[in-house]
Amino acid sequence: MPMKSIVYLSFVLILMKCGGPKSPNFKILTGAKNNKAVSGDTLQLKLNKTFEAATVKYFLNNQQIAEDHVLTNEPLGVHTVKAVVSQGDTTFEKTTTLTLLASAPPKLFTYELIATYPHDITAYTQGLEFDGEVLYESTGLNGKSSLRRVDYKSGNPIENKPLDDSYFGEGLTILNDKVIQLTWKSLKGFVYDKESLEMQKSFPFTASKEGWGLCNDGTSLYKSDGTHRIWTLDSQTYEEKGNIQVMTHKTSLKNLNELEWVDGKIYANTYQFQKDVVVVIDPKSGAVEGVIDFSGLKEKVKQHPQLNVFNGIAYHSARKTFFVTGKNWDTLFEVKILPKE
Repeated sequence: MPMKSIVYLSFVLILMKCGGPKSPNFKILTGAKNNKAVSGDTLQLKLNKTFEAATVKYFLNNQQIAEDHVLTNEPLGVHTVKAVVSQGDTTFEKTTTLTLLASAPPKLFTYELIATYPHDITAYTQGLEFDGEVLYESTGLNGKSSLRRVDYKSGNPIENKPLDDSYFGEGLTILNDKVIQLTWKSLKGFVYDKESLEMQKSFPFTASKEGWGLCNDGTSLYKSDGTHRIWTLDSQTYEEKGNIQVMTHKTSLKNLNELEWVDGKIYANTYQFQKDVVVVIDPKSGAVEGVIDFSGLKEKVKQHPQLNVFNGIAYHSARKTFFVTGKNWDTLFEVKILPKE
């Protein structure tokens, strides 16, 4: 190799090793304690270091904001705050996170037990939804997953459609005379004709990586994936169009499982707490507005080795009551939701 080439290569290697000009060490200060805030708070953005003859611009989720930005229309959840420092021909960037929490703690609710009905003890319940007087149920576990149409008064399946052994069934919902069913880790959902339960098509998950719960508002679908996010799906293409981050007044709420849409709110089973609870979520902001304590129901079912967690919530619109059960529970409970005193 010619000497000039060796010298040039050595120079390039030295530059690569040194990494060129180093970014100065500085932090963004938001003015919010522990970088947590609620809607209505004002950010007081500044740097912990002064740069001479420099301009500083601040961005929230890549949208430029003022140093004293008032939080008003931002959705709840974790957001990125960025500072861009321009000093002559040099520009430095630094980011931090800001968590926007719900502005109030959730209201507490309990239940009144109205009636009990038999439930298939072999059903690993993942999805539950009424269509008139007929209860539709999705069950899980590889080799035991199914889509069912159930007579809720007797507990007997009117029709039982097994899934292929490779699929682990998850949440379901009914929209536009179709039953939509999720699978857990197969990155796939299924669409069935409501009357015949014949499968019409499948669709992929692209942004969310797992299927947990599913519900709809009559226009769009809402899908949980085990994280603190609930995804909005197009009702025709089933494509994920966006998501909300589910937040309490203290933290994010993950492990949101079976979903039900009732009167403009999302009701969700969750494994977050060490109790059998359902949380009530504002689908626009992601705020947890209520927590329903279902303690005591699990003790009323047959105790056996396969008994699993509380899961499954269906609203009966004519009776104005909820029907709830669990995985491998032998009982379906009809309840009314009441404020907790």
